[in-house]
Amino acid sequence: MKASQVILIVVGLVILAAVGYMFTAAESPEAYLEKVEKERERQFKYIRFNIESPLTEEQKRAFTKLNFYDIDPAYKIKARIVPIENKKVREVPLTDGSKQRYIEHSFAEFELGGKTNKLLLLQAMDEADKRNFFLAFADETSARETYGGGRYLNVRQDGKNSITIDFNLAYNPYCAYNPDYACPIPPKENLLDIAIPVGEKNYTK
Repeated sequence: MKASQVILIVVGLVILAAVGYMFTAAESPEAYLEKVEKERERQFKYIRFNIESPLTEEQKRAFTKLNFYDIDPAYKIKARIVPIENKKVREVPLTDGSKQRYIEHSFAEFELGGKTNKLLLLQAMDEADKRNFFLAFADETSARETYGGGRYLNVRQDGKNSITIDFNLAYNPYCAYNPDYACPIPPKENLLDIAIPVGEKNYTK
């Protein structure tokens, strides 16, 4: 067998292996639903039992569940990262009137609700992993079915110029459960004029 034929065979095997990996690594709808359900169970247990829970002891005794929308994979989206050239520090107001400092890192741009949307990605001043971001947003469900002060997501850059935003994992800030807590208010850039009917709903006692 000629050397050129050996090279072609090796290249072909590599391509087949890569294609096979792509299909086996792809997450099935069932596996995705199970992953989100597990995260919801983890949230419930944290709020119900953890010593750092925002609930008072009286609230914990009456607490039986968190309220969620149905899971919709259409709200797990891949967004484009649009860098902010001259990054600066943003003093984000908290619900108690104080402020917390974040770095304005970039925008996540994506198609949803029949339009192009942009959300500001903030980064904690002491964040060690520069691929991690804090995303606070409000939408058309806010103050109706979801907490009026908006909801949060912890997101992580997973591509050179892309980031996955899974709104099914949107969760309430602590002040949604207990007004004694101070929580960051979503920046004006993150007030969406579309509904995000997934993730956590408003807490009801």
